[in-house]
Amino acid sequence: MSRASAAPPVLLVHGLIGAFDVAAGLPRHAAPPLLGYGEHQATPPARISLPAQVEHLRAFIDTHFDGVAVDLVGHSVGGAVAMLLAHAYPQRVRRIVNVEGNFTLADAFWSASVARMSAAGADAMLAGFRADPLGWLGGAVAEPRPCWHDTARRWLAQQPASTLRAMAASVVAVTGAPAYQDTLRQVFERHPVYLLSGERSHAGWNVPDWAWRACAGRQVLDGCGHLMMLERPEVFVAALRHCLGHDGN
Repeated sequence: MSRASAAPPVLLVHGLIGAFDVAAGLPRHAAPPLLGYGEHQATPPARISLPAQVEHLRAFIDTHFDGVAVDLVGHSVGGAVAMLLAHAYPQRVRRIVNVEGNFTLADAFWSASVARMSAAGADAMLAGFRADPLGWLGGAVAEPRPCWHDTARRWLAQQPASTLRAMAASVVAVTGAPAYQDTLRQVFERHPVYLLSGERSHAGWNVPDWAWRACAGRQVLDGCGHLMMLERPEVFVAALRHCLGHDGN
C-alpha cells in the first residue's frame, strides 16, 4: 500500500479475472484481492458473492484505513462491487470511479456464460486461457505485446475456476434483479460518481441514460479498450487522479 500522500485513501476493486494493477502516481492506494482471489483462493465457493465481497472490503477499510472514507475505483465486476459497497456503507465512501462496471444484465454477457458452465467446463476454459495468456488478452486489447505475457499469466493465476463460477452467478443474480437499478440511483444521489471507459469498449458499455446525466464526470480514454490500465497505464492513472481530485480539480 502506498502512503505517500495525505489524500483520501483509494481502494481499487478488481474484476472477474486477475488483479488491479496501476502505474506509479496514484497516492495512498490499496488493491486487496477479493474473496476467492490471491491469498483468499481457498475461500469456499458458497461463501463467494457480490454481497460477501462488500463485507470483505468493508472489513479491509476498517482495518487498514481506520474506517476513514475512501475513494473507490471499481473495474468491470469490481465496479458493481464498488457501487454495492457505497450503497451499503455510504459513510465509508467519498467518491467513486466506475471503470466499465456492470450497470445492467446486458453487461454480464460473459458472466452469464461462465455461470452456466459445469465445473469441468470452467476448469477447461481457464486452463485454455493459462496455456495462451496473450491469446486471452487478445480478446480485450488490440495488439497483445510480448511484455504483457507475465502480467496476463499472473492475472490468470489469481483465481480458480470455482471462484469465476461463483462470482459470475452472483453478478447475474444481483445485476439482473429489479432492485439493482434503484441501488445504483441511490449511490448517484449520495456520492460523486465518475464514469471511465476505453475508446474501443465504450460503445458496448450499457450505462443507462439517467446515469450519464447524473454522473459527476466522464472520460473516454483514446487508444484502449476494457483493459485500459494495461494498454495505457500512465493515461489511466492520470484520468483517475483527475476524477479523484489529485490534480487540483
